Order: sequence, then structure tokens, then C-alpha cells
Amino acid sequence: MYSFPSLPLFIRLFNFFNSFVLVLLLLTANLWLIFKFTVSLADKSDELNMKKITIAIDGFSSCGKSTMAKDLAREVGYIYIDSGAMYRAVTLYSMENGLFTGNDIDTEKLKEQIKDIHISFQLNPDTGRPDTFLNGVNVEKKIRTMEVSSRVSPIAALDFVREAMVAQQQEMGKSKGIVMDGRDIGTTVFPDAELKIFVTASPEIRAQRRYDELKAKGEEAGFDEILENVKQRDYIDQNRAVSPLRKADDALLLDNSHMTISQQKEWLAAQFEKVCKA
Repeated sequence: MYSFPSLPLFIRLFNFFNSFVLVLLLLTANLWLIFKFTVSLADKSDELNMKKITIAIDGFSSCGKSTMAKDLAREVGYIYIDSGAMYRAVTLYSMENGLFTGNDIDTEKLKEQIKDIHISFQLNPDTGRPDTFLNGVNVEKKIRTMEVSSRVSPIAALDFVREAMVAQQQEMGKSKGIVMDGRDIGTTVFPDAELKIFVTASPEIRAQRRYDELKAKGEEAGFDEILENVKQRDYIDQNRAVSPLRKADDALLLDNSHMTISQQKEWLAAQFEKVCKA
């Protein structure tokens, strides 16, 4: 004859069943929350990806554009492209391959060889910033010398050089999420950039910055020589026939003559956030 389990055993079985159901419910609820959270993250990620923009920073030489652009790119997770370094690399190539006779450039030879000039950027793990490579060779230090600085403007003024560099730059920026600085980024390279900034400062302040930078590197340089170079580059950049230096109509003006680096960072971050939220 069948007998029911004793009451204590029945209670234990009942409690076990209830506990099992409760655990199952909790597990189901947790799995649902994880699923919703994952979907939410994916949606947020898509939203952020959709909001990626192109940032163009133009301005005069020695305004701190490169430092500004590098810092902003690192802070917002964008790719930084130093367009000025590209023209410096072409200048260095011309110097090392005998295309300069005094201050005169053999434009015909350079035009023939421009297709063989390949410029790329690779992240330097020690500095956390990209180094410039010319045909596979790191030339970051070489392109920052006064010798290159004094010859870069005439090279950058050549129409076929600018055409070649702009093509490379536009290819680099197709996916957005980049910060690029130079002379004609907002007017020629990326005229549709969502955020354009034009940086300026007095020639004397820019010359002093350049002087301090070279002295810190242990390089010999005279202030008067640097000031003259700054003024000369300003004139050439503003008066060249192809893509002259000018402020884009929709660019924000930043005069950083008397601003600290932290103040510039704060200002830039505010502009970036404003555009991304628009």
C-alpha cells in the first residue's frame, strides 16, 4: 500500500522546489538584464560611432597647433594626422636627394619623383604620439630642424606637391574620427569638417616659443633668425597661389597668445563636446 512521505520530508521537498524555482527566476531575470545591458551598450556604441567627426585645425606656424591637435586626438580617442610633417618630409627628401641648389628647387625633378615619396605615421610607444616616416624611415627628429623649417614653405607652395599630399590626407580621413592640423585643412583638404579651428598668435610670441623649443632640444638658434623665419613663412603661406593660408568662413578663431596649455585644452574640449552634441 502506497504511503505519503512523512511531513518533514514533504516540507523539505517543497522548500527545495521553491528554492529551485526562485533560483531559476533570478537566473532568468539576470540573463534578461545582461541582454538588455548588452543591447544598450551596442546602441550607445553605434550612437558614438555615428557622431564621429572630422576636426580641422589651421593656423600660422609655431602656434602650437600640432601639440593641441595631438592632445585632443589622444583625449577623445581620434587619429591624429600631422599634415605639416608631411610637407617637412617632402622638404627633407628634396634636401637629401640634391633637389636644392642654394634656395632654388629643381621642381621638374621633384615633380618626377613625387610619386616615389611615401609618408606614413606610426605610434611611438615612448611618447604616445605618432612619428613621421619617409619611405619607411623614421625622420621625426630630422624634419624638426631649423634647416628644414627655413625651406618648407617654398616646397609646400608647389601645386603638384600640395595635390599629392592632399590626396594622401583625404585618403587617411575617409573614416572620420580624425584630427588634422595644417594650413589648408578646413579650406581645401576637409572643407566639410564638422569642427574647424583657426589658431593665431603674435609673431614675437610664436618666435619665442620656437626658440624655447629648440633650446630645450639643445639646438643652437638665434631669436632674431627665428623671428625672421616666422614672418617669412607667414608671408609665403598667406600669398602662395595654391591653397593660401586663410581662415575658413565657418572656422572658430583661437588667439592663444596669452593662454596656457590647460586653458587651450579646456576650450578645445568644450568646442568638441558642443559639436558632437549638436
